[in-house]
Amino acid sequence: MKLDTQSRDDHQVTMTVTLEQSQMESAKHRAARKISERKSVPGFRPGKAPYEVVVRTFGEGAIVEEAVDLLLDEIYPKALDEAKLEPGASGSLEKMEDLDKEPKFVFTVPLAPKVELGDYRSVRVPYDWQEPGEEEVKKSIQDLRQMYAKTETVDRPIRQGDFVLIDLKGEKIKPDNGEAPLIERTGFPVFIRTDEKVDEWPYSGFAQELLGASASETKTFSYKFPKDHADESLKGQNIKFEVTIKMVRGSILPDLNDEFAKKLGPFENIQALRDALKANLASRSKADYDDEFFAKVIEAIKSSAVIKYAPQTLEHEVGHVMEDIKSRLARQGLDLPAYLKSRNTDEEKFVAEEARPTAVKRLERSLLLDEIARVEKIELSKEQLDDSFQQTLYDVAGNEEFQKYLNGKSKPPKRFIDAIAMESANRAYLQQTLERLKAIATGQAPALGAEGKPRVEEKKAARKSSGAGKSSGEKKAKSASASAGSKKSAGKSSASKSK
Repeated sequence: MKLDTQSRDDHQVTMTVTLEQSQMESAKHRAARKISERKSVPGFRPGKAPYEVVVRTFGEGAIVEEAVDLLLDEIYPKALDEAKLEPGASGSLEKMEDLDKEPKFVFTVPLAPKVELGDYRSVRVPYDWQEPGEEEVKKSIQDLRQMYAKTETVDRPIRQGDFVLIDLKGEKIKPDNGEAPLIERTGFPVFIRTDEKVDEWPYSGFAQELLGASASETKTFSYKFPKDHADESLKGQNIKFEVTIKMVRGSILPDLNDEFAKKLGPFENIQALRDALKANLASRSKADYDDEFFAKVIEAIKSSAVIKYAPQTLEHEVGHVMEDIKSRLARQGLDLPAYLKSRNTDEEKFVAEEARPTAVKRLERSLLLDEIARVEKIELSKEQLDDSFQQTLYDVAGNEEFQKYLNGKSKPPKRFIDAIAMESANRAYLQQTLERLKAIATGQAPALGAEGKPRVEEKKAARKSSGAGKSSGEKKAKSASASAGSKKSAGKSSASKSK
């Protein structure tokens, strides 16, 4: 077998395999025997018909096609090993030449993703999160008082702190003929906050548009939703709102005392309520800060890193992004065609302009984290895995399928337990990797000695399992290791024929 490889700019390799004619002839004879085992040849037992009889019965073309399939299964993995190539997906057979003389097979081999981190340990990003102060706690308590306030109907213009009942309609400024409004609510309650609420529906600042209006009055105004809006049907849309005020009710706040605290939960007094609120505010504030902090760190590392992956790896991630979008739309009662129509676009354009850029960002972030975890030799203790498993169980406790098992109706299937175990490992491993990133960015990471150099086996396993753009935790779970191994085997033993 002669072998020639040529690297391509898209992180693939063109691999040409040339065989001796005797190898082709041997494969043809084996192919004829297999065909005669599957299909009846008059006058002969299965698998016993002579080669010439099988050729006359089924034709030379059928023999050659079967022989090529046999050769592909044999020579492709052998050629990968000999060329020392690590595939990231199944290769494809681009063409065959000279099958009756000196058979030549030309393959395209997508390589496993490769990441060169550069001097990532020199990246510095200050971490200066501050715990929420007393003002934030006071504001949170005021919000709770407003939630439990009594209301009375008032005959005056709307002002801060009022509850308002409205009929709401929101449609495109230039709708198509017969196109239904994108937003329509009747008897919709709105609280006129004294501050801006980021997750206010339908958009932040909506309630402030109602200030000064009175019952029975109708107000119209417009708003252009950002392209990254959470609601798929509203992304980038310029919407005209028509709001009819049905009722205005003023608030009577409850007294701030121990009795009020006891109504809200297991709080002995108002101080216990304050402490709980402060802890909750701190947790949410830190989570938001961490999201921004790690985004900055990863972008800083990415700016000096070299990330290579084959087109097939990216397409795999694009598929995941599209499935996520379809799932979110389904939860909103929409399907992809209807959503694309509302956006005045088609699937090809949507994938190119939105899904693919999202997939690139997700994939490259995942590959960077995988490589950092590998080089830093992130490991998990049994206690960390156990804690993560318990937290994952708590998070899925409301799942309908999980409730069925809690009620003792049936034993959880292995796939369900494996899924929870995998998610637990993912979470714990990612958390440890992010903690190391934080230590690196703030200059507090332990030095990497000679023992920090990755072993060849670890390098291969990490790159192979990261080929599908999965999260880092999968490399540490046993089931993930098995999955990665099976992908590696499939990649080395299969090559699809190009049509």
